[in-house]
Amino acid sequence: MTSRKAIILAITALASLSAHATLEITSRMTEDILYALDDSLAKRQGFIDRRQLAINRSVDSLRHNGASEQLILNIAEKYAGFNNDSALHYYSMGMNMPEVSNKLPFALGTATLLPLSGFFSPAIEIYEGIDTLNLSTHDKAAYYDAGRQMYSYMAAFSAGDVNFRNQYNNLALALQQQLLKVLDPESLEYKFNLGEFYFSTNQPGKSRALLEYVIENTPSTSPLRARATHHLSQMAHSRGDDNAYIFYLAQSALADLSAATREVASLQELGNVLYTRGDLERSYFYLTEALSNAVECGAPLRMIESSRSLPIIERAYNEQLSSKRRTIYLILGILVLVVIVLVITMITLNRKMHRLRQLQANLRQANKVKDVYISQFLNLCSIYMDKLNQFCKIANRKITAGKVDDLYRLTKSGKFVEEQSREFYEVFDNAFLHLYPHFVEQVNALLLPDQQIVLKEGELLNTDLRILAFMRLGIEESPRIAQVLNYSLNTIYAYRNRTKARAINRETFEDDVMHIESEN
Repeated sequence: MTSRKAIILAITALASLSAHATLEITSRMTEDILYALDDSLAKRQGFIDRRQLAINRSVDSLRHNGASEQLILNIAEKYAGFNNDSALHYYSMGMNMPEVSNKLPFALGTATLLPLSGFFSPAIEIYEGIDTLNLSTHDKAAYYDAGRQMYSYMAAFSAGDVNFRNQYNNLALALQQQLLKVLDPESLEYKFNLGEFYFSTNQPGKSRALLEYVIENTPSTSPLRARATHHLSQMAHSRGDDNAYIFYLAQSALADLSAATREVASLQELGNVLYTRGDLERSYFYLTEALSNAVECGAPLRMIESSRSLPIIERAYNEQLSSKRRTIYLILGILVLVVIVLVITMITLNRKMHRLRQLQANLRQANKVKDVYISQFLNLCSIYMDKLNQFCKIANRKITAGKVDDLYRLTKSGKFVEEQSREFYEVFDNAFLHLYPHFVEQVNALLLPDQQIVLKEGELLNTDLRILAFMRLGIEESPRIAQVLNYSLNTIYAYRNRTKARAINRETFEDDVMHIESEN
C-alpha cells in the first residue's frame, strides 16, 4: 500500500509540472493532424482488410482444427469493436459450450457489448450473475474493467435522462475504484485508469499528467491511447482550448483508425465540432464515416448518435449549395440500402444457423449409429474368439488322444466351417437388422413388383440380402464379400447380377441400396 501511495504522489507532482511544461497546441498543429487523419481515412480499407485477415485466419483455424476455448475467445476479442454481432456470436458460443472451463471472459465480453445494441437489462443480468467469490486477482481486474466499460456505455447513451446517466456514471466510477485496487501500480493500465478516475472526479491537473504519460508509452494503435487522447480532448474543451480539443480528438480518431476499430466516438464528435467551425466538407465526411463504422460494427446506438447530426449538416448544405442536396439524398439512399443489406444478412445468417443445427443433428445421429456399429462389432469378435477357443480345445483333445485322423476328417469335411458360417449368418443377420430393421422392405421397394424377395419361414436374411447388406456397410468388393460369406467369387457375381436384373432401375440400384438409412 505504501508503494501505491508513493507512485500516486510522484504522478501528482508530475501533473503540477506538466501543467506548465506542456507545449501549446497551435492552429497549424491542428490543421496538420487533420490532414493526417484525412490521409488515414483514405487508407481505411487497408486497415480493415488487415484486421479482417487476422480474424479470417483464426476462423479458418477453428474450422480445420476444431473449437477450443482459447481460440473462440481469441476470435470474439478480435471481432469486438470491429463487428459486434460476430463478437457476441462467439462470446455466446463460448458461454454455451459445455467443455469450456472458464466462462468468465465470455460472460464479461457479452455484458460489455450488449449495451451498444441497446440491451441494457440483459447486460446487467449477465454481469450481476457472475460469481465473484473465488476470482483470482487477474479475473477481478477483468471483472471490474468490464463493469466499468458496460456502465460507461450505458451512461453515454442515457444523455437524455440525467438521473440514469448519473446513476450509471456512479456505478462505473465505483467499479473503477475497485479496479485500481487490483491492478499493478506500475502498469500502464493502472496509470490510465487512475488518470481516467481523476478526470471523472474533476481533477484535470492530476489526470492530464497520467494520460500524457500513457500516450507517450503506448503504440499508435493502442486502445489505451485512443481513450487517453479522448479524455485529454474533453479537458481541453472544458478549459476552452479549441485547438487542443480538435488536436486530441483527431489523435484519438487516428488511433482507432490504425487499429481498424469501428466502435468509435472521437470521429463522430470531431465531425460535430468541425461543423460549428464552418468546416462543412470535413464535418460531413467524418460523420458519414462514423456512421458507416457504426453500421459495419453493428452498434445501433452509435448509429443513432451519428444520425442525429446528419439533418443539421443537410440543412447547412442546402443553405450553401443546392447541388449538395443530391449528395445527401444519395447518402440517405445508401443508408436505406445498408439497412436492407443488414436485414438480408440477418435472414441469410438465420438460414445458415438452421442448416448448422441440421448438420449437428445429423452428426449426433451418425455418432449413435457408430456406437451401435462398435457394439455389434465387439459382439461378433467375442463370439468368434469363443468359437476359436472351442476349436482349439477340440483339436487339443484329438491330438492328445492320438485321434489325428478324426481331426483331419473334421477339418476336411467342411462341416465345421459350414456350422461356423451358419452361426455367423445368424449373428450377422441379427446385428444388421438391429441397425436396419426395415432393410428387407426397403430393398423390395427398389425391386419390380413381381420380383420381390420372399424369405422362408425362420429366415432373417437370405444370400441375396446378405450381399446387399455387406454393400450397405461399405464392403462393395465382390472378393471381400465372397471371403466373408464363404462363397466362390463367381457365385457372388451371379447373385449380384441376378438381383440387379430384378430392380426397377438397374443403373442406380446399388447406389440406391447404399442410401438406405439406419433407424437407430
